Amino acid sequence: MKLVVVSAGLSVPSSTRLLADRLAAATAERTPAEVQVVELRDLAVEIAHTFTNGFPGRNLAAAFDAVAAADGLIAVTPVFSASYSGLFKSFFDALSVTDDNALAGKPVLIGATGGTARHSLVLDHALRPLFAYLKAVVVPTGVYAASEDWGAEGLDGRIERAAAELATLTGGLSAAPEPAGKPADDAFEVVPFEERLAALRPTG
Repeated sequence: MKLVVVSAGLSVPSSTRLLADRLAAATAERTPAEVQVVELRDLAVEIAHTFTNGFPGRNLAAAFDAVAAADGLIAVTPVFSASYSGLFKSFFDALSVTDDNALAGKPVLIGATGGTARHSLVLDHALRPLFAYLKAVVVPTGVYAASEDWGAEGLDGRIERAAAELATLTGGLSAAPEPAGKPADDAFEVVPFEERLAALRPTG
């Protein structure tokens, strides 16, 4: 499996990159994966030029190709003004301009970091709608890490749960086998609606 990690952290060291690395490591523990990290701060100039000259530079094009070819994606952003960072949004805007189906059907694990737990709703109010619009399949558990979460109880459990969900999606979901000797058409009995209504009518 090829797993691509997109980190929009700006500082060095970056709590955003730290969260991204922990999510990737937890996923790789569950399914063999080749992990590639895309640091958006290194691509900021090329991202800006994409909107002015109409095509991505060499490094940005390579990042787009990696995301499009990935079996699963981990996307983590710092929170700015109660939403994802402009650099994070610009990367995915430029990606969709280049290939609007790059994330179609692709499993995505979303994460965010911030200074306070009050921004945790960014996962559901900003990131999840963004990736739904891009036609990705977002795993049920998103991971938000506030400053006080590092080293505290709870973060490890959220990381493990989200990683397990991503590993399941990238591995594919197999249908449960039919019972032996029982054809699929007989798996359940269909009762006509009219028959159900007749049974409710008063008699006499």
